[in-house]
Amino acid sequence: MLSGKQRRYLRGLGHSLAPIVQLGKDGVTEGVVGALDAALSDHELIKVKLAQVIAPEQEAIAPELATRCKAELVGEIGHTLLYYRRHPHEPKIVLPRATKRAAHDE
Repeated sequence: MLSGKQRRYLRGLGHSLAPIVQLGKDGVTEGVVGALDAALSDHELIKVKLAQVIAPEQEAIAPELATRCKAELVGEIGHTLLYYRRHPHEPKIVLPRATKRAAHDE
């Protein structure tokens, strides 16, 4: 579970990223989940662009993708989602330490 400070840090890093995975009118498919999983393994922090057609379903899709890929939904801006999953062996992103209060609150 990420602290607020860590989420802010990741959103700052994600600002300059281009979307790697695009979700089309077919919605969440095994192909999309596989692409998202592979992209998270390679990059740790990725953007997912949602098609205008499925944007109304965004509230349900965003957490579903996070759950299916074992990732954290870091942020949502418009039709773009930002996901993070730490690489298990060779992490590229070093997160700031969570404060004691934030760690206690969660």
